[in-house]
Amino acid sequence: MAIPTSRTNQKAEIRLYNEKCTNCGLCVSVCKDFSLVMENKKTRISDNPLFGCVGCGHCMAICPTGAVEINGRMLSPNQLYDLPAKESAADFSQLLALLQRRRSIREFIDKEVENDLVDKIIDAAQTAPMGVPPSDVNILIIRGRMNIRAFSQDFCDYLNGMKWFVSDWFLAINRPFLGKANSEMFRDFLKPIFNVFTSKMKEGIDMVNYNAPLAMYFYGSPYTDPADPIIAATYAMIAAESLGLGTCMLGTVHPLIQNGNKARKFRQDHRIKYASREGLFVIFGYPAVKYHKGIKRTFASVQTLD
Repeated sequence: MAIPTSRTNQKAEIRLYNEKCTNCGLCVSVCKDFSLVMENKKTRISDNPLFGCVGCGHCMAICPTGAVEINGRMLSPNQLYDLPAKESAADFSQLLALLQRRRSIREFIDKEVENDLVDKIIDAAQTAPMGVPPSDVNILIIRGRMNIRAFSQDFCDYLNGMKWFVSDWFLAINRPFLGKANSEMFRDFLKPIFNVFTSKMKEGIDMVNYNAPLAMYFYGSPYTDPADPIIAATYAMIAAESLGLGTCMLGTVHPLIQNGNKARKFRQDHRIKYASREGLFVIFGYPAVKYHKGIKRTFASVQTLD
């Protein structure tokens, strides 16, 4: 048995080199699939794992002698790297300063984002944790204002064909099924968004992607943990901030291109491989504005179970 993803439905293969193994038990302690066990003070591969190796790589990464190798599920020993020295990592005050400096930017100067910065953003986003490896996160990268504007125009044309979705008669009929919160969201958010996106686009103003020079759409597959695309997008935003770029997450496009034949065609036209439970657009660019103050945010609640 193996946990399926869109990339593989096979379990990974564990190789244990007894001549290198010191039987320290570290690999056993980090394997939550119980694929490795200690018997008579010897490390061995279990006959009764929970799922079969998912390819998280923990055992291979923690082994001090290289006695464990994992192959399969898009993982091999070639993907191991030495961890950066602790002294080279940002401390809490540096990390907090980076996070506090980030604001949602929707105003960009007329400058493209260099390809090497795009590569660095992807490198950072690929370090994001995931529900089950290998990652089922997909990224659509749209580079250049002309391409992004074309995407926004197509999206507005798509919305023009869906205005019944936020019409008064549709909302009235579906109010009992939508519930209070969703009804209010449709009436007070989606309907105005439909109108402003399409009307402004007719005026030549892109309110979908704010005329950004770079956009990335993070989305999953039918197998993806719903949190995975959001976490990867967040890592990308933080990385971009460290590179001097402004970012803004955009939550409107994703939910409106998931269901129905028109949505399927829109996805196909833009090489979006899957409908996805969760997804997020992020726009990037060099900021045209400079903020001098931050705003302290709060959570709805913070409770501790003692």
